[in-house]
Parts: sequence; structure tokens; C-alpha cells
Amino acid sequence: MTAVREALPENRYGRSADQRADRKLKVIGSVLGVALLGVVGWIGFGYVSGQGLSAEMIKFKVASDEHVEVHLEVRKDRDAKGYCTLRSLSEDGMEVARKDFRFDEDTDRIDQVLTLRTTSRATAVELLGCTDDGGA
Repeated sequence: MTAVREALPENRYGRSADQRADRKLKVIGSVLGVALLGVVGWIGFGYVSGQGLSAEMIKFKVASDEHVEVHLEVRKDRDAKGYCTLRSLSEDGMEVARKDFRFDEDTDRIDQVLTLRTTSRATAVELLGCTDDGGA
């Protein structure tokens, strides 16, 4: 009995076309993966480094029909100066108070309780946003 070979001996005639294609796909996939990670890192770094100022309203308390107390925390660069705008809303959604909180302190974190004087009873308070003066 003789053994019949159906395939060529492995590695005798070089790499097969499938092996070359697999290697090419692995190289292309690796390059694209590294490029994607670089782009995501670059965008993330630009976003984080561009955030010189951030603020958060921790809580608020309706003290009376004419006053609302707001606990505000601002994180910023030590020499940054600017302001944050707060507004208070009544039950029907009308604005009953608006206040700009100015910060000029040479600290990187400000944690303060502010009082907003309202025109009628407030049910909600919003932090509309903060603006950096650009160090001026």
C-alpha cells in the first residue's frame, strides 16, 4: 500500500497566500488600532486641559418665600478669576432669581453657600454656567 499525499509538505514552497494575507491584516489592524488610541488620547487631553474652570451646585435649600441658599463648589486654576451664574425657578417654571457669583480668590477650590433673594417662592435652582475672565 502506498500513502497518497493530498497536500504539499508544509513550509517546503514558502508561505501560502492565506498566511501572507493574515499577516498583512494583522499589521494593518495593529496600525489602525494604535492610530485610534492616539486620536482618542489627543482629544481627551485637549478636553481635559481646556477645562480651566468647573463648577458644581452641591445642593440648595428653600429658606423662605424670599430666599434660597445654594451650596456651590468651584474648581479652577489658582490665578483664574471669573463668575458663575445661578438662577432660581418657581413651580410654574418662571425665573424668580438670578445671581452672578464672582470669584477672585487665589485658591484652586472655592466651596461656598450663597443666598439668592427671590421675588416669589422658588422650587428649583440651576447653575447656568461659569465664565473665566482669562486671568485678567
